[in-house]
This record gives sequence, structure tokens and C-alpha cells, in this order.
Amino acid sequence: MKINYHIRAATEKDFPSILELIKELALFEKAPEKVINSVEQMQAEQDLFKALVAEKSDGEIIGFALYYFVYYTWVGKSLYLDDLYVKEIYRGHKIGSALLDKVIAFGKANKCKRIRWQVLDWNKPAIEFYQKLGANLDGEWINCDLE
Repeated sequence: MKINYHIRAATEKDFPSILELIKELALFEKAPEKVINSVEQMQAEQDLFKALVAEKSDGEIIGFALYYFVYYTWVGKSLYLDDLYVKEIYRGHKIGSALLDKVIAFGKANKCKRIRWQVLDWNKPAIEFYQKLGANLDGEWINCDLE
């Protein structure tokens, strides 16, 4: 079955749908209790991030990519892809690839030296997807979060 969708820049009106997808992603990642973000917080902080959405022809948001600029001392201006998610029933239609391609194009257009993201070590389908892209998966570094 072919899915008719297009990728576009997210707007504030998409925040409720994006937040629902974030919650789906957190459930998939076995950490639903960690989502404390809200639509109101996203509205207040929207200058800090950019997002793309995959939208079906009927207006349903079926995937998203959220990213922002960072600066890495070793390479300089870069892009961090915080989340890339496609609803499970729509996977296998290259929607994730289309979203990632747009993020990569944005990074190149903005002269970013690196695009970085994370993947859970147990998420084998995502790891294989990223390896096929030629991404370097570095198993050396450990995340450090201070909340």
C-alpha cells in the first residue's frame, strides 16, 4: 500500500501532534514517564529548535524530526537530531529516510560540519538503518545527563 505524504517544516499548530509522537517514542523506548514537555513549553521555547513533519494527504502527522544547532569544539557548527520518529504502522515506506534526508540537506545548506544523533543499543532496526546510511556508531562515549 502506497502512503501519500509530504515533508514540511513544522509550525506551532503541529506541536500537539508532535508531542503525541514524542510520547509514542518514549513508550517505544520504555521510558514514558520521562516526558515532561508540554505544548505550552514547546510554544515558549520554539526559538530553540526546528522540526519537520511527515503529513499524510488527510492532514494526519505520521512522523517528525526535531533538531537544533550545536557547536562542537573539535569541528565547529553542527546539527543535533534529537528525535526522528515515524508511527509504527507507517514504517517501511521510507518516511524516516525522507525526514532524515531533509535534516541532512538542512545541515549542509547551513554549512554544518557534523550531524549527530543517538540510538539505543537495543534498537537493532534503527542501528541497521543508520549503518546503511554510512553513519559512524561510536560505542565509546557514555551519555551524561544532569537534571
